[in-house]
Amino acid sequence: MRSWKFKENNFINFPVYEGNDLGVFWTPKRTTIRIWAPTAQRIFFRLYRTVQESKAIKEVQLAPDQNGTWVYTVEENLEGLFYTIQVRDAIGWLKEGPDIYAKTTGANGKRGIIIDHAKSNPTYWETDLRQVKPNPTDMVIYEVHIRDFSMSASSGIKNKGKYLGFTEEGTKLSSGESTGLDHLKELGVSHVHLLPVADFHTVDELRPTAHYNWGYDPLNYNSPEGWYSTDPCDGITRIKELKMLVQSLHKNGIGVILDVVYNHTGLNLDSYFNQTVPGYFYRFNSDGTFSNGSGCGNEIATEREMVRRYIINSVAYWAEEFHIDGFRFDLMGLFDLETMNQIRHRLDAIDPNIFLYGEGWTADRSPLEEKVRAIKANTNQLDRIATFCDDMRNGLKGSPFDKKVGGFISGINFLEEQIKFAIVGAVKHDQLIYDFVNTSRNGWANTPAQCVNYVSCHDNLTLFDKLKYASPEANSERIERMARLAFAIILTSQGVPFIHAGDEMLRSKGGNSDSYKSPDFVNQIEWSSKADYPDLVIFLKNCIELRRHHPAFRMMDADLVRSKLRFFGKYIPGVIAYELGDHANGDPWRRILVLHNGNNYSIEYEVPLENWLVVAQDSIVLPNGGGYSKTNVVHLHPIATMILAVE
Repeated sequence: MRSWKFKENNFINFPVYEGNDLGVFWTPKRTTIRIWAPTAQRIFFRLYRTVQESKAIKEVQLAPDQNGTWVYTVEENLEGLFYTIQVRDAIGWLKEGPDIYAKTTGANGKRGIIIDHAKSNPTYWETDLRQVKPNPTDMVIYEVHIRDFSMSASSGIKNKGKYLGFTEEGTKLSSGESTGLDHLKELGVSHVHLLPVADFHTVDELRPTAHYNWGYDPLNYNSPEGWYSTDPCDGITRIKELKMLVQSLHKNGIGVILDVVYNHTGLNLDSYFNQTVPGYFYRFNSDGTFSNGSGCGNEIATEREMVRRYIINSVAYWAEEFHIDGFRFDLMGLFDLETMNQIRHRLDAIDPNIFLYGEGWTADRSPLEEKVRAIKANTNQLDRIATFCDDMRNGLKGSPFDKKVGGFISGINFLEEQIKFAIVGAVKHDQLIYDFVNTSRNGWANTPAQCVNYVSCHDNLTLFDKLKYASPEANSERIERMARLAFAIILTSQGVPFIHAGDEMLRSKGGNSDSYKSPDFVNQIEWSSKADYPDLVIFLKNCIELRRHHPAFRMMDADLVRSKLRFFGKYIPGVIAYELGDHANGDPWRRILVLHNGNNYSIEYEVPLENWLVVAQDSIVLPNGGGYSKTNVVHLHPIATMILAVE
């Protein structure tokens, strides 16, 4: 009977295998399998005709090889067959399942499939080009769950809940507004951030409506999830259809970012890691029990050499095989800094402009010291890797953990310094008073490109639901003004802007703050809401267009931010005013003033005397301007942004 308790020194002397041939590799004449399992005493490799077949058609025993690996070559064509491995160590037999390197699986991830990867490429895949930005601050990221994107009857999308839903063009509401892919193009976003697409545990791929999940419970890290495929039993189909999604977005000038979850496994004792090398892939508490910094029952030991290599090779595989443009790391605060920087280095060899970012925190305590982990405060030790700016999120809307606590956009004063912290992209700035920044006591970014600014994401309440709870007296017009103010602040701030899908149409989940396994009717984007809030959609579109045409809002250099972005004016609670001066970052406008009023009342505010081009006022943004005003006093409308420029 296994105790499943381990100490760190149990793994100190484990061998390291440096080869790139771990897993199953097919050719028409032979298939080779190599598994790293230094504690194994025997390993069987079994072949099956189907995913359900109980009896193997072939069983071979792997032979021990160098540095803890086991290997075998089958001298025949095994294309299309399902396979498993089963390990026996000094204690006994572990459970049968796919190898941890499996590139595709049958339904529900219980068996790998041997395939010819060339057959998984859609037509013209060889001409598909990444959509990356040399300057990350040029990006506008739109986060969406694959199923949520298309499930609503109003979406007009035929392939509901599937990868292929992102390939359909011309979808509309009955009232004529665009949906789906055309909506993304209309908004002008540069990148789509997909919630996890790697094979996860808790949905039944053969009963697609039985369960729902976001996908943060990984099972097979290198196989696309079959729930989103039109045929989850076919290992080639799930790969090909994900590639078709990528190809469709790339063709329309939109990059693809994958949300990756290497911080924990969905299963604990039964994970394929533990069924291969018990304990090695995980961290443990001092009493030998599994540590739980993920809040999900376990956490991956990224600092161990073969774990680090596994993650690096996995990320590189997704980047190369699927032409991925970026990666978002779930609970990046559980990763050690060295592993994250090595991931950056490995991806540089593929494309140095692949964008990396993550959550600079954990869900619970980890035994690994904070000083060596990729938490937000250590972002300045990361090489071209960004962190979510919860300083902006919490400042704008209030704590995500107390639904009744509001923020700047709902009229709460004395949060100006926190918003200013995020406006400069979390870099050090001599005009900030860090004692009044509740969530950070110093700049943590080396450049604005390391700061991802957002007001909401899939976690916690949607923006609309949060505003309803925090401002129960607010009518729909006022809530829409709050949303506009949030969008204006995010899109005009230094850093990388990030939008949660549906916020532009005031998406609601009925007050559900953790909908990771709630049904479709809670999670799906109700595209019909677009017809209810057409002006809000246009507002976001115009904010994105303004940012795209004006590099002053997209500075990459911290020194440039410090010299060109200067706060000014007398202090008024609920008001933030700053200037982007002297053709900042090569902007065609000589001078830009940005003024945010979070108060629910108007304010007269002194500005330098100029013949100002009025770009934004009273919840309206006109990227090319809407007339001139020669004045030194402006009228700031309630809960609104004013932008003035000198051409």
